[in-house]
Amino acid sequence: MIAILKKELNLFFASPIGYLVILVFLLANGLFLWIFKGEFNILNAGFADLNSFFYMTPWLFIFLIPAITMRSFSDEIKLGTLEILKTKPLTNWQIVLGKYLGAFILIILALVPTLTYVYTINQLGNPVGNLDFGSTVGSYFGLLFMASAFTSIGLFTSILSNNQIVAFILGAALSFFMFYGFEAIADLNFTQNYQIQNIGIYAHFKSMSRGVIDTKDVLYFISITFFFLYLTKTKLD
Repeated sequence: MIAILKKELNLFFASPIGYLVILVFLLANGLFLWIFKGEFNILNAGFADLNSFFYMTPWLFIFLIPAITMRSFSDEIKLGTLEILKTKPLTNWQIVLGKYLGAFILIILALVPTLTYVYTINQLGNPVGNLDFGSTVGSYFGLLFMASAFTSIGLFTSILSNNQIVAFILGAALSFFMFYGFEAIADLNFTQNYQIQNIGIYAHFKSMSRGVIDTKDVLYFISITFFFLYLTKTKLD
């Protein structure tokens, strides 16, 4: 599994993909949060918090994470190297987990520079330090768990096709549905149908962003991640 992980990271950073994903993520956040005037601009909001960042990042993940994972298996299938990979002394679980961890680590590396936003907001507060650290920490954990779920979804859609574009579109569409689809279905009933909402990722991310790391939310994200990794492994079998 470690060999697959190293191979994936080398592929990401030996080509422009890894750098481009991190750059696009940071550039999009930086422009909307600090430069462009609008509802997301922190400096124009009149109060120092990171709500705009935590609102916008999940929508960026819906497109960026499938862009990272789209080549994971589709390239192997297209180039005919998947059969060679399966002849190595590796189990299918090790192959899947190696590719999953490679993509997930890249997403973590993209999130690390955004910690400077926390320091900046902390300094902008009146008084200095007037920042809800509990909510901020909970939101970051929520982003990591969400990224984990989206990565497993992206891997699954990657193994469904040998075409990267098809894998990307399927990954983005399924990630969007899992994130907001059940919320939209609940809204169609014009009632607060919490049972339907709780099937989707948005409700659990919103719960964690309040600063409370609830066991049910953690188990939900772990279950979603494992479910799509299991589907990927089954398809690989």
